Amino acid sequence: MSRADDIFVDMCREIIDTGMSSEGQKVRPRWEDGTPAHTIKKFGVVSRYDLREEFPALTLRRTAIKSATNELLWIWQKKSNNIHDLKASVWDEWADEEGTIGKAYGYQMAIKYPFSDITEEGLRVAFGEDYKPLVLEASKGISSDLRMEKCIFDKESGRYFMDQVDKVIYDLRVTPFSRRILTSMYTFSDLSEMHLYPCAYSMTFNVTVDDQGDMVLNAILNQRSQDILAANNWNVCQYSVLLHMLARTVGMIPGELVQVISDAHIYDRHVPLVEELITRERHPAPKFSLNPDKFDFYDFTEDDITLTDYVTGEQIKNIPIAV
Repeated sequence: MSRADDIFVDMCREIIDTGMSSEGQKVRPRWEDGTPAHTIKKFGVVSRYDLREEFPALTLRRTAIKSATNELLWIWQKKSNNIHDLKASVWDEWADEEGTIGKAYGYQMAIKYPFSDITEEGLRVAFGEDYKPLVLEASKGISSDLRMEKCIFDKESGRYFMDQVDKVIYDLRVTPFSRRILTSMYTFSDLSEMHLYPCAYSMTFNVTVDDQGDMVLNAILNQRSQDILAANNWNVCQYSVLLHMLARTVGMIPGELVQVISDAHIYDRHVPLVEELITRERHPAPKFSLNPDKFDFYDFTEDDITLTDYVTGEQIKNIPIAV
């Protein structure tokens, strides 16, 4: 049976049975009718998923893997904060009249930072012998329309600039055993201009070597908060896909995804839904495959993801979402 189902059921049972209720406390979220949205929560929930054993999609109900992947790529690949670049409607409640969610998620991943450890030799190792960074004169600056450039050399400062996604790929290829390969979208100077603070805000990557001598790509996903019913397996599947795609890109094997949730909660109106869900029949985990003809992270789409033998319980429709 699916290990992901076992982890989910145990987590939900522990939250409901031993968690702390926010009843009587002041809370920010509201239901659509204006009622305060209270939760039962546990602090510091850690779950481990070994992608060499199975792909961790729930079988208790179906996780929409293509929609989840589309949102992930919207952030990590397109580096967009505009819902018009997204196929799903999950961000509609937080978008402004122009369709943006402010300086959140993809906006953060597109920012280029100066790094002192980027070299010409490293760029050739990371992106190919013929790769040349874009060279900018002092008068131009790094504008948002350059977000898809892998690397920019600023002549005035003499420094190389790269965004967080491409720096991860660079480091995994050049210094794979570094303990500094990570991303963070929790930029304090931009929080006031984000329509929602990032929930899944950080990934830390770590490379190990297995018994066969193959390099294995592992990661820790840090989340400050999570709505367990609405988002838990959605996020687990998203970042499992990311691990598969990045591992393929850098010639490694996807290994462990460790999810760390600071505030793992079930909303009061979700409790009956969760109680029913975790009593359902469990099935074997589906088989995951990634298009074998693609090797570059920026070439992948949600259509390159396939889950076969995915047997599930019926979907829970119209889950109320607190905003």
